[in-house]
Amino acid sequence: MSKLFSAKTKEVFLGPLSKNNPIGVQVLGICSALAVTAKLEPAIVMGLSVTIIVAFSNVIISLLRNTIPNRIRIIVQLVVVAALVTVVSEFLKAFAYDVSVQLSVYIGLIITNCILMGRLEAFAMSNKPWESFVDGLGNGFGYAIVLIIVAFFRELLGSGSLYGIRVIPQAVYDAGYMNNGLMLMPPMALIIVACVIWVHRSKNKDLQEK
Repeated sequence: MSKLFSAKTKEVFLGPLSKNNPIGVQVLGICSALAVTAKLEPAIVMGLSVTIIVAFSNVIISLLRNTIPNRIRIIVQLVVVAALVTVVSEFLKAFAYDVSVQLSVYIGLIITNCILMGRLEAFAMSNKPWESFVDGLGNGFGYAIVLIIVAFFRELLGSGSLYGIRVIPQAVYDAGYMNNGLMLMPPMALIIVACVIWVHRSKNKDLQEK
């Protein structure tokens, strides 16, 4: 049990949540961060979907890493990811259809998410299944955190609601307040992501270029 929660395992899990965040540091997964963050609900679902897929694809590739010929490793990785993406997509259609419609093609495009292929190549191909699973969870949650932050500000300022529930009182609108429609457009998502990266790097001075 102590090996399962060793210092190395904790570092593997906590790293992507802070200093090695896949969006904040590696600038990966930006496309979906711009496309699915107009509302909080699809952003949360997308974050959880990517977390599940990257964690389990890491485990599968880690288990197979010693039997995969090097010349076809990318093909095998794509097949594993595509299979998991299909399972998640069908699950959402069956149990969360409205969110599935909001996410549209972006669930299917998870297969092209750089975070997935990056973790498979950089970690799962050279580490054991448990560490690979933890690495997938850490990177998935690190990715989801940024999506949730972006979606929080976009939905709050763009629609006056959070998770579809209005949080800005009608009295505020009566006083002259108007929702900022620009917040619901992809360019604003890019600006918020840039602000998140700026704040992250300002708090981690060692990440700044000398």
